Amino acid sequence: QVNLVESGGGLVQAGGSLRLSCAASRSISSINVMGWYRQAPGKQRELVAVINVVGSTNYADSAKGRFTISRDNAKSTVSLQMNSLKPEDTAVYYCYARPFSGINYWGQGTQVTVSS
Repeated sequence: QVNLVESGGGLVQAGGSLRLSCAASRSISSINVMGWYRQAPGKQRELVAVINVVGSTNYADSAKGRFTISRDNAKSTVSLQMNSLKPEDTAVYYCYARPFSGINYWGQGTQVTVSS
């Protein structure tokens, strides 16, 4: 069992930056995959970026070159630095964890709104 709490969302103008953070309720050093998904109104939840226990990353095409995911096992956190934000990045962003058990865990989500 792991609880995830996101922070850092908000309203930003196009071209601006935000940093999302996710705090886990227990050590993440043994959690295989952590990452971020997002869901815009009327759309399905989609992958933004994930990072595995050895630091390998995977990004959605829309995030490549603009977003950077990182994890701090000592602090049990995973972060998403988002630069050059666009209005189409507007969504609820969810923290995600998948331990080696294969069970998926989700945070409650944080709203990111990018104005044009």
